[in-house]
Amino acid sequence: MRYTLKDLHDIYNQPLTTLIFRAQQAHHAHHDPAGIQMSSLKSIKTGQCSEDCKYCPQSAHYDTGLIPEKLLDTETILIDAQKAKEQGADRFCMGAAWSRMLNDKQLSSIKETVTAVKKLDLEVCLTLGMLTEAQASELKSAGCDYYNHNLDTSREYYPEIISTRSYDDRLETIENVRKSGMHVCSGGILGMGESIEDRLKLLLELSQLNPYPESVPVNALIPISGTPLGEQEQVDPFEFVRIIATARIAMPKTMVRLSAGRAAMSDELQALCFLAGANSIFLGDRLLTAANPEESQDRRLMQRLGLHPLKRNGCLDHSDESALEPIEILA
Repeated sequence: MRYTLKDLHDIYNQPLTTLIFRAQQAHHAHHDPAGIQMSSLKSIKTGQCSEDCKYCPQSAHYDTGLIPEKLLDTETILIDAQKAKEQGADRFCMGAAWSRMLNDKQLSSIKETVTAVKKLDLEVCLTLGMLTEAQASELKSAGCDYYNHNLDTSREYYPEIISTRSYDDRLETIENVRKSGMHVCSGGILGMGESIEDRLKLLLELSQLNPYPESVPVNALIPISGTPLGEQEQVDPFEFVRIIATARIAMPKTMVRLSAGRAAMSDELQALCFLAGANSIFLGDRLLTAANPEESQDRRLMQRLGLHPLKRNGCLDHSDESALEPIEILA
């Protein structure tokens, strides 16, 4: 079945206990209920991005005190990839602050890096901005498993956040990624001033992709001084949990990634997110340019909750795209 916006409203507005119960039904049906995929995220080119995303300290439009860095070479990136593997990550994500990949030299360097990281037996994910179909195919051939390109928010609210790239531009890149054979990672950010309706419309947009993304990161805005959203209040924790649970029900086989904003979350809130169906976190004390909980904190929390790292052989087999259809949730 495909959910409608009314369906998502009905799911979201259930009593929280019922919502989490139903999210757990979906989660237990398709995932190791105690497994959490451990990922690592590295900024490989930082700052001076031409986009004007109001949440982003890497935008050249805002003065956030960020020191720009050019594209890192493969050897430097491999040091961090190896460290991430030693800490227990089995997925290494690399991000570059670009609107689009600018030239063949940069593409060639990133392909070399992807191939080298893949040889460490790590799952590889990239987020580099917009891609052409040809660029996506080259990255797939180099060994890239996933490409992240977030929709961020609803189509209606999107112009309030970004003016330099359209919503359809983002969907076009996602389609180019699909055509290449790479898996799609796409989600959004909560707490940018959007309504609950906007959040549900974002989930609707993602869930109606055919197939829906194999990976859906849910981020809580990290307000950065100097950006237009630098004074935003933190998203309500129960609203955040409800979106996690609704995403799990609407896209039962996706990896729901508890992403940015965890440094400001209590252990209790993170535990609720896992109960609601989140099953992936990022290790390391930095997420691109923002703070993240230390690896030892994550280990202690997982131990307290009886959770364990999820290896790829315990994850969803994405080879059967028909398996990504939503399921009926028992009443």
